[in-house]
Amino acid sequence: MTFSDPEICMNIGILGSGEVAKSLAAGFLAHGHHTMLGTRHPAKLKDWAVQNPKGNIGSFSDAARFGELVVLAVKGAVAGDVLRAADSANLAGKVAIDTTNPIADAPPTNGVLKFFTSLDESLMERLQREFATVRFVKAFNSVGSASMVDPQFKGGKPTMFICGNDEAARNTVAGILDQFGWETADMGAAEAARAIEPLCILWCIPGFLRQDWVHAFKVLK
Repeated sequence: MTFSDPEICMNIGILGSGEVAKSLAAGFLAHGHHTMLGTRHPAKLKDWAVQNPKGNIGSFSDAARFGELVVLAVKGAVAGDVLRAADSANLAGKVAIDTTNPIADAPPTNGVLKFFTSLDESLMERLQREFATVRFVKAFNSVGSASMVDPQFKGGKPTMFICGNDEAARNTVAGILDQFGWETADMGAAEAARAIEPLCILWCIPGFLRQDWVHAFKVLK
């Protein structure tokens, strides 16, 4: 039995209150799961709560404790702070989908974002070292929030690149992606995030240059 089997219903704790967090939370609800958004600012989720009455809202620690699976959906610069607020004890042993990117607090140059990491170290690797008991899987970092769940593209089903040190965790996330209408390209261990995170830079260039924010990557064989 896999996550994508329709009879499986999970509690999903989502850390964040931005567009990515809200889109994924609504998507999990639409696919039959129970969801709690964790935030420091519940007022930011007032409209979302009206639109998604079956969803729950709590603190970061509430959401981390609630989730059988956790989604980290905040700005990369505050990812560590949010995980600390969620409390390692609430996250220990759980699969955590890491949607973050290490975007620096600086404007893009000719559409190219700046990162605060290098190609020799990804943000996810930093998080994995600090929160060693969490089973991180990088996913959803290289597409816009509007296309994360049930994407519709003329070119067919898009590809999501994932990685993480725990194979079973990657398989769980692949099941989620299948349920959400994606095909998965499993790139293996966490070091692959050094290549996956910069896909965000590439994905954003058409947006900054041409206001084209509706596209995704596709692996052809």
